[in-house]
Amino acid sequence: MKHESKDPQNFFQELQVEFLIHELKDPISVIETGMRTLLEKREKYGALSPRQEKTLKRNLRNAQKARTMLYNLLEIGRSEAGCFTCCCFRPAKAAYETLMDSLEVMAGKLYEQCGECQDEEAVAAFLSQHGIFLDIPPPLMQLEMEQDESKFRQIVGNLIKNALHHRREQVDIRVQEEKNHLLVDVADDGPGIAAEHHQAIFQRYAQVGNGECTMLPRKGHGLGLAGALILAQCLGGDIQVRSQRGKGAKFRLTLPIRFIGD
Repeated sequence: MKHESKDPQNFFQELQVEFLIHELKDPISVIETGMRTLLEKREKYGALSPRQEKTLKRNLRNAQKARTMLYNLLEIGRSEAGCFTCCCFRPAKAAYETLMDSLEVMAGKLYEQCGECQDEEAVAAFLSQHGIFLDIPPPLMQLEMEQDESKFRQIVGNLIKNALHHRREQVDIRVQEEKNHLLVDVADDGPGIAAEHHQAIFQRYAQVGNGECTMLPRKGHGLGLAGALILAQCLGGDIQVRSQRGKGAKFRLTLPIRFIGD
């Protein structure tokens, strides 16, 4: 289903948080660095008990979530202002790395187990055993696109994290090329979204639970899909959703292989 285009012009004006982004980035980075240091340099700072290690890892994941949210807002603001940094990159590689980044934030234990795999093929096999599938046809592995890579990763990351959050057992990610456009499908087997809520889920602060859309706070902040749509449209693309209540959801990102500015 296609949805109406959103006007991003008042995104920051309505949220009134642009000034907070720059103020919060540094302290969050300090917190994240401190926790990483304690986890990675135990020979210098002392051993950790299993409980301490578990607590630090949980706190680190939440610091990463906060940092990601701040940078997401910053990228949306840059898009509003027409600021793009286009370069040639391989979307297949970016999609794989974005999946791993999303797992680190959303499923830390699973991400740590991936680190024990010898190569990307072994990681893919391991993830498939846990219901996470990344399908990239061999011809697309070397495909290059000219777009804003940072914003591409942000959009795909938002879709993947949304699927990981709502899935029951499975997430399917598929990358395709069609008519000079890159298609990235992200599907989950979660509660799905009733047809009458397909437009609303792209509104800020909207949350969906059990197929119903509400503006009340749930887990998360309801900014991911709204921000992803703004970024996709600024890059000349779009996001569409196909879903029925009780039957999971599939989001499709469509982006031109070559960015065409105004």
